[in-house]
Amino acid sequence: MKRLFGFLILAAFFSMLHAQRVLSLDSCRNMAIANNKSLLIAKERMRKAHYDRKAAFTNFLPDFSATGTYMYFSDEISLLNDGQKSALNHMGTSLQQGLTQAATPIIQHIAQTNPQLAASLQQAIQSGKLDGMSTALNQLGNELTDALRTDTRNMWAGAVTLMQPLYMGGKIRAYHRITKFSEALARTQHDAQLQDLILNTDDAYWTVVSLSYKKKMAESFLDLVNRLDGDVEKMIREGVATKADGLTVKVKVNEAEMLLTKVDNGLALSKMVLCQLCGMDLDTKFTLTDEDRTDLQVSETVPDDAVQRAWTYRPELKSLDWANKIYEDKVRVVRSEMLPSLALTGGYLVSNPSLLNGFENKFRGMWNVGIMLSVPVFHWNEGIYKVKAAKSEVNIARLQQTEAQEKIELQVNQSLFKNTEAQKRLALSEKNMEKAEENLRYADKGFKEGVIPVTNVMEAQTAWLSAQSDRIDAQIDLKLAQTYLQKAMGTLGPGL
Repeated sequence: MKRLFGFLILAAFFSMLHAQRVLSLDSCRNMAIANNKSLLIAKERMRKAHYDRKAAFTNFLPDFSATGTYMYFSDEISLLNDGQKSALNHMGTSLQQGLTQAATPIIQHIAQTNPQLAASLQQAIQSGKLDGMSTALNQLGNELTDALRTDTRNMWAGAVTLMQPLYMGGKIRAYHRITKFSEALARTQHDAQLQDLILNTDDAYWTVVSLSYKKKMAESFLDLVNRLDGDVEKMIREGVATKADGLTVKVKVNEAEMLLTKVDNGLALSKMVLCQLCGMDLDTKFTLTDEDRTDLQVSETVPDDAVQRAWTYRPELKSLDWANKIYEDKVRVVRSEMLPSLALTGGYLVSNPSLLNGFENKFRGMWNVGIMLSVPVFHWNEGIYKVKAAKSEVNIARLQQTEAQEKIELQVNQSLFKNTEAQKRLALSEKNMEKAEENLRYADKGFKEGVIPVTNVMEAQTAWLSAQSDRIDAQIDLKLAQTYLQKAMGTLGPGL
């Protein structure tokens, strides 16, 4: 039982540790980078562009393909018509009949001069010796007819083909460069989304920190007015304070409770926003490392070459630069359609029936090699119009890049001004804080000595809380101003 009780205590302890996670700014950034869906989509686009570039490179290499086919025909192709087949099949009989008909008048003519020779010839013709020759010729005709039969009802064919581009008007090389630039473009777009995500995460992080400080101050103010309320009640009973003083304090108590409620609601919503950015459940319990710090360390250094850094590192300008190069190569791709294309071809063709040794029901093949040249002649200036349209896209991209440079320069200058304003506000808040602390010290001392009324003490305490809140907000504003300046320069992110 003791073991079970100890195990339950440990489980509850670890669950509390897990429920109250302590997060730093870097850990929030890392979680946001790991879980943000838009950033994951950008990574997939980078991977796609990488494989597109690899696929484009294969256009430089030979293309091998293999095809095969089988076809059944209801009738076969015949090289001889029916009359030619009949003549070949009976050419012996036809020859015998022709010889007999031709020999009859000759024998009759010979019989007039030499009856014995005519009788011998007549006997030779009637003896059947020509029948053997007729049969042999008929058999030969049948063999010729069978030899010329194609038997093409079942046809098989196959081919292995090689195609090696030699010159395609620069299309392949330009397309390969386009895919390289597209890969770089996808990378810069990923960097731009990464910087936007980090900026939003920092904004949400410092909003939570600011509201956490405001909550502590609201709680402190509520505790103060509650103590004052108790003290005033005692003073009223002693006769040294009026009921009006008591009502004034109670109004302040109600205002402090309402202020604390508003801060609690704002803090809860801000934490939900940060959870959503970091990929956590919206009801996750956590604390931030900067919530417990009474003073935030802020660097006030500003680079002198902010605009030059922006032109060098801003991913938007890099993206437009890659886009310019892509459009320039698109002009080359369009122009290649107007140029000749040359390719080396080769292959091996096999068929059944084959024609390499007459008509045979066997698989026989032959290899081939050749050069294929294609030259565009005339198509109503379509190619010229397409080239001019592609050049217009190049001009548009260049103008967009120039416009983006001007806007980015303006954005950097605005960020520098905001950074300067935040520094001045921080310096002013430090002075106000010193004044508020001094006023509060005198008010507390005067209240204890009975020479300062309670309203003045509340005013001094309220002024001190306001000065402390302004000081923390000024420090956070300066941090955010520096973050926005880094974003404007394009140096916000890991490794920058």
